[in-house]
Amino acid sequence: MLTFKQIEALYWIAELGNFAAAADKLNTSQSAVSKRIQELETAFGVEIFDRRKRTARLTEKGEELLVHARDLLERRDRAVERVSAADVLLRRFRLGVTELTALTWLPALIDAIRGRYPRLVIEPEVGISSELFERLEADSIDMIIVPDVFDDARCVLTPLKSVENVWMCSPTLAETVLAGRDPNEPIRLEEIPGLTVLTQGERSGTGIIYGRWLRQNGIRVARQITCDNLIAQLGFTVSGLGITYLPIQTMRPLLRRGLLQVIGTTPRLPRVRYATLYRAERSPLLCADVTRFAEQTCSFSASVLGEGVPPLQE
Repeated sequence: MLTFKQIEALYWIAELGNFAAAADKLNTSQSAVSKRIQELETAFGVEIFDRRKRTARLTEKGEELLVHARDLLERRDRAVERVSAADVLLRRFRLGVTELTALTWLPALIDAIRGRYPRLVIEPEVGISSELFERLEADSIDMIIVPDVFDDARCVLTPLKSVENVWMCSPTLAETVLAGRDPNEPIRLEEIPGLTVLTQGERSGTGIIYGRWLRQNGIRVARQITCDNLIAQLGFTVSGLGITYLPIQTMRPLLRRGLLQVIGTTPRLPRVRYATLYRAERSPLLCADVTRFAEQTCSFSASVLGEGVPPLQE
C-alpha cells in the first residue's frame, strides 16, 4: 500500500539531493528512508533512483513519480488546512525573504503567524529576489516577499510598503565627495570624478530597479562594484570603498553613530515597493492569512541594527 511516509521520503531525497539529508529532515534514520524507497520500487516494479550515481539521481520513472508525489503532498496539505482549526494546523510553511526584510520586520511577521498558527512549522529562507522567484516558479517554496518587479499570472501578488533609499558613504569619503561644494546642494553622481559606486546586481530586485533607473537617467559612473549581499554592501560602504544606495529608515542607527553619511543627489532615487507572492493554487487560506500579517507588520524602520551593535569594521 502506498503511504505518505514513502512519498515524503521520495520528495525530500529529490529536494535535498541525498538520503542522509532526507532522513535528517524527516527525523528518522537513513535506513528507514532507504526502506521506504525500496517499498515504492517494489510496489511499482521500477527503479526510482539510479544507484550507479554517487548522488541521489532520479530515473526517468522516478521523475514521473516525483510529479505525482508533489501533487499528493499538496493535496494532503490543502485538505488538512481546510479541515483543521488554525490552532491545531500542523504543517510546514516555506517563506522566502530578502536580507532587508530579514533585518527589519521578519521577527514581527513570524510572531504574528505563530500567534494564529502555533503549530505551523515556519521554514524561512533568505535569498536574492530572482532566485526566490525561480523557487516560486518551480513550486519549491510557498511564499516570497521581494521587491515588486515580477509579474506572473499564476501568482497572487499583494503590494506592501515601499522603501526609501538614499545615497550614502562613509564620513571620510563624504569629505572628498563634498570638497568645495555646498553640502546642502544636491549633486549628480557623474559630477564626482573617479567615484566608485557600489550597486546590487541584476539578480536583486532592488538592483533591477536601480540598474534600470540609472540607464534611463543616462547616469554614467567612473567605476562600479556589484554586490548582491546587503551586509557586504553595507560593510564596503562603511569601509569607505564607495558610495551606495541604502534604506534610510533601516540605517538610521548607523547614521546616528557616524558610520554613514547621506549624500544629497539629483535626481532622487525612486522608492522600492515590496510585495508578497504565492502561487494561486497553493494553500490559499494559509497564504492569504500570512499576506494579511505581512501587510500589518511590514516596517523597514524596525531595524535589528540597533544602537548596541558594534561597528562593522571591528
